[in-house]
Amino acid sequence: MDRTILIVDDDPHIRQLLAFAFAKAGLATREASDGEAALAAVAADPPDLVVLDINMPRLNGLDVCRRLRAQGDLPILFLSSRDDEIDRVLGIELGADDYVVKPFSPREVVARVQAILRRAGAPRPPAEPDAGLSRGRLRLDPESWSAWWGEAEAPLTVTEFGILRALASAPTRVFTRDAIIDRLHGPGFAITDRTIDSHIRNLRAKFAGLGGHDVIETRPGVGYRLGPCRGPAA
Repeated sequence: MDRTILIVDDDPHIRQLLAFAFAKAGLATREASDGEAALAAVAADPPDLVVLDINMPRLNGLDVCRRLRAQGDLPILFLSSRDDEIDRVLGIELGADDYVVKPFSPREVVARVQAILRRAGAPRPPAEPDAGLSRGRLRLDPESWSAWWGEAEAPLTVTEFGILRALASAPTRVFTRDAIIDRLHGPGFAITDRTIDSHIRNLRAKFAGLGGHDVIETRPGVGYRLGPCRGPAA
């Protein structure tokens, strides 16, 4: 078991259920029963991914996500009992890689976690000589999973980098949301269009903060494609 998942939920039954499912998949687990305990656990020994409940005592999952995102790009999957799209979108905009709504299938949670870990790619295969992707002021390095706008690195999550890499791999192609999902997770993986839209919005905001307002174009009724990435006119 070379990957460790931190399960954060105030319900011991859910923690036990997920720990059993992850163990069957060959993943080690640790547990935390509230947000403050989760932050302490990450600080003491960072896991490979956090499964994070939203509604918890002492410190809720959204606040935990904000603090973790301020420290780095540790992958996060939200668990939510709120059947409310605003909460789901908020979770993605905070930097979570995915979410699952309660009640859930443990097998679905394991599948989503494994998909995120595959994208995180540790260990990652060696990059081919031409694996770097660039367009205008945008540059991607798949080997280090880093994205740059000029000389500034954009702080992307694993999922955000995966979406941008897919668009950059075929810069003239318009990708439907389903095509983006297939690139990230493989065919047949269930995820909502709104999740992709939220990641795109987050990508745009991050690059806009660096001066890149033309990184992603929307084709109404179709999907998204890579923009010219030229930045503001001289």
